[in-house]
Amino acid sequence: QVHLVESGGGLVQAGGSLRLSCAASGRAFEHYTMGWFRQAPGKEREFVASISWIGSIDYADSVKGRVTISRDDAKSALYLQMNDLKPEDTAVYYCAVANQILTHDLSYEDASSGQGTQVTVSS
Repeated sequence: QVHLVESGGGLVQAGGSLRLSCAASGRAFEHYTMGWFRQAPGKEREFVASISWIGSIDYADSVKGRVTISRDDAKSALYLQMNDLKPEDTAVYYCAVANQILTHDLSYEDASSGQGTQVTVSS
């Protein structure tokens, strides 16, 4: 059974940086696309970034240029470096791994996810 644990969230001022980490366990992940979603209060969950098993990367337009996603398959870990944070980035951030092997697609509904880590950006 896949188990994902996010860490690295916190309170930061606008313009600051955070690095989120996700520790994954339960199976080998090197052939699965992984990524991050977030959900702000009163809003629907939204895609943030994904990285496929061959390193193909996608970013949401809202974060492009400010975040970098990376993975370390040897450590079964996923990261999200976030810079120039804005108050609208405030949300719970969820790590996710696709349920389907060797697919570029990552949808929250067809993925395993963690409990999330809170990111709060003050203005």
